[in-house]
Amino acid sequence: MTGLIKGKFKVKRNLAIASVLAMVILIMLLANHYARPAAMIASGSNQVAPDFALQDLNGHTVHLSDYRGKAVVLNFWATWCPPCRMEIPWFIDLQKQYGAQGLQVVGVSLDEGGRDVVEKFAEQRGINYPVLQGGPTVADEYGGVDALPTTFYIGRDGRVVASVAGLISHHEVEENIKAALATQPVPQQAAAAGQ
Repeated sequence: MTGLIKGKFKVKRNLAIASVLAMVILIMLLANHYARPAAMIASGSNQVAPDFALQDLNGHTVHLSDYRGKAVVLNFWATWCPPCRMEIPWFIDLQKQYGAQGLQVVGVSLDEGGRDVVEKFAEQRGINYPVLQGGPTVADEYGGVDALPTTFYIGRDGRVVASVAGLISHHEVEENIKAALATQPVPQQAAAAGQ
């Protein structure tokens, strides 16, 4: 008789656990369905990339407009992000390969650990491009950075050629860089007029 009671108890317990799990899954699915997607600047939107003023690891203020006329890979990342760690060596190599052609990779760290953590990470990895300290404001200016890495490929004209949330292949990264390099810079007069 005791075995029968224990068996019924296990069945009830398992049913209760399964019910709770089913509810959690249902809530997650509904939340995902009804949540509005981030208004991230879309790939190929031809939208002008928002300018910003962020501190680099040496404390200097850097603006996106400092790179006017260059193709820019603007990469939002963090030291704790495994996919970010995977693509950083690619960006180092691609900066070497395409820098003379007008490419500038710019990393925007969204780490909350402070400059020391990011600086140590950058030194250990031999990052050869500017690393800036970002935060929610700059992430929001780019439509909300909800996933890391998130990368914007900006043409020489200052317009977004492609944007990617998450990790893509080295080949796809390089193709986006080539597309950004293929754009023509805006003449200084037109840039000053706000075109």
